[in-house]
Amino acid sequence: MSFIPALTALTKSDIVSSDFWASQFASFTPASVLLVLICALITGIVISAVYKITYRGVLYSPQFSMVLIMLVLITAPVVMAIGSNVALSMGMVGALSIVRFRTAIKEPLDTCYMFWAITMGILLGAQQYAIALVVVVGIGAILILLSFVRFRNPNAYLLVVHYDLAAEQDIETELRRGARSRRIRSKTVTRSGAEMTVEVRLDNRTDIVRNVLAVAGVHDATLVACQNETGA
Repeated sequence: MSFIPALTALTKSDIVSSDFWASQFASFTPASVLLVLICALITGIVISAVYKITYRGVLYSPQFSMVLIMLVLITAPVVMAIGSNVALSMGMVGALSIVRFRTAIKEPLDTCYMFWAITMGILLGAQQYAIALVVVVGIGAILILLSFVRFRNPNAYLLVVHYDLAAEQDIETELRRGARSRRIRSKTVTRSGAEMTVEVRLDNRTDIVRNVLAVAGVHDATLVACQNETGA
């Protein structure tokens, strides 16, 4: 008997019967579903916390952290449903193949966190709790470690300076003294003066703005943290 006639023939008495619910929970029980959801919630919170700790961008988004938690919670019951039904799993694959995501991911690392959340949902949905525990602890520890290792590298900043042309040599001397490396991004010269944007990398929290501003002929100096701090 095909699926549609069987669904049409399903009556109210069949739904409330014990045999119907026994067949529904033949592969898993309400307790197992609740356990998976609780584990998924805890795992999602851990992933969200690691994302917040390791985030090095300009503006942290709490909404994306909520997305990571929801990805784990949504993926886990889907895997539980399709795990014991081959026909349903093929149907879910076909349904997901027509989905198009229009939200742009600004940071490449955010995509990695999304795949991490989906992977954890798959493992928990398959009730592979031991593997899920090792994966979430291992990847979390590695990401936190890498974030602190990256902190040892010189941080990249953009220094924007408005100055008179006669002060350019003194500015170069100050940048050579206060920055580990420097690279000119843009330079604009007008009759009233010049504007220069320089990418600088600092070994420590050197007050390079104050030192550059102390140079005679410099009107103002602004230091801006780069969005990409990996040096790419």
